[in-house]
Amino acid sequence: MVFQTQQAVRAAILLLFTVLIFKFHYTGEITMFINPKYIGLSQIASVLFLILFFIQITRIWEKKTHHHHHDHECSHHHDCDHNHDHGNTPMTLKKVVSYVIIAFPLVTGFTIPAKVLDSSIAEKKGGMAVITGKSETSSTDESAQEEVVQPSDTEEVVPNPYGEITQEEMNSLVQKLKQSDPIDMDDYVYYLNYEEISKDVASYKGREITLRGFVYKEEGFQSDQLVISRFLITHCVADASIIGFLTQFDEAATLDKDTWVEATGVLDVTTYNGTEMPFIKITNWKTIEQPSEPYLFPLNVKIL
Repeated sequence: MVFQTQQAVRAAILLLFTVLIFKFHYTGEITMFINPKYIGLSQIASVLFLILFFIQITRIWEKKTHHHHHDHECSHHHDCDHNHDHGNTPMTLKKVVSYVIIAFPLVTGFTIPAKVLDSSIAEKKGGMAVITGKSETSSTDESAQEEVVQPSDTEEVVPNPYGEITQEEMNSLVQKLKQSDPIDMDDYVYYLNYEEISKDVASYKGREITLRGFVYKEEGFQSDQLVISRFLITHCVADASIIGFLTQFDEAATLDKDTWVEATGVLDVTTYNGTEMPFIKITNWKTIEQPSEPYLFPLNVKIL
């Protein structure tokens, strides 16, 4: 029996990927990387890695005669060229580079703690240009979306975090928003409410609104202005984008970037860089701890 080092390395990589994905699920960090709607797929991936690991460990110890017979057949009878490696050929620089590339996400996953996206990332992703762009897009799409969100009833919708809802449930949530005063920007419906308010901000002008988020500031703001912002993840953290409301209150200058706040104010309309957008005059606020789930996820409408 011959110990196959490369086969053992491959088995270790498969096992470590299994453990890493399990760790993310066990600690709850998985939603720091992906939209919860993909949790099931990541669990399946973890199981597949484990199955492949058990298959791989059978290749770690092999008989010498097996390789001799294999090589003999290839060189003398079949003259074959597999153009792939079974893990039994000598280690080369190309192989080392391949193993390092594959192992890199394992090293970073186990050694570097998951970091919540902050205002520095928001600025790199476009900051207010993205927020005003979303407002402009929502206004442009108002007529197209109106048919979709036309409310049919006011039946209370039971929150179903991370699950799918029907179009009727979506319409009911929109109807509830239109009748709400004050408006509570709960995480479950935050993005839905954000889109609805942004595309028809005049209809919500004068209503009281409560929201939570981190402080974002950039050049061009007045000293009493800041954005109470959140990151929205559609698929994974790579596509995260900033959304939020421009606010105004006297103490804004005293708050540092990335400070989490809960604020209540009155909705108004303003224009920023030529784009009409919602604006909140804050009447009451307090600092809060960063929530365990800092990101927002769009509602998923069930396709019947």
